[in-house]
Amino acid sequence: MAVNLTKKHINMIIGVAGPYSADTAEQRQINLDNMNKVAARLLELGHIPIIGMNAAIPVLEHANVSDKYKCTMDISLAVISTCDALLLLEESPGANKERDLILAKGRPVFKSIDEIVAITK
Repeated sequence: MAVNLTKKHINMIIGVAGPYSADTAEQRQINLDNMNKVAARLLELGHIPIIGMNAAIPVLEHANVSDKYKCTMDISLAVISTCDALLLLEESPGANKERDLILAKGRPVFKSIDEIVAITK
């Protein structure tokens, strides 16, 4: 689905991408919390936020698979592929894959909430 960026009052399904991986569980939680806080702001603005990691983590906690990173990215990319746009908070290997997927579909990638507000208010 192409997004008409000239139309005002657009409500989009927006993926939120940023680093998740880290050396400690505490830092991974901080990274996930950062994405969820931004997603909450998008929701307040009337958009539907989606975070691929929120779909992948609960499944992988119960899955007996050999390559958890690959499975994480498979789930995350499947979820993000349904989005109208992506908000890239910060680059990371996984976030860059999500960005590249959205760009390949001809959909916009935003770097800040302000960019989204500017085209949707």
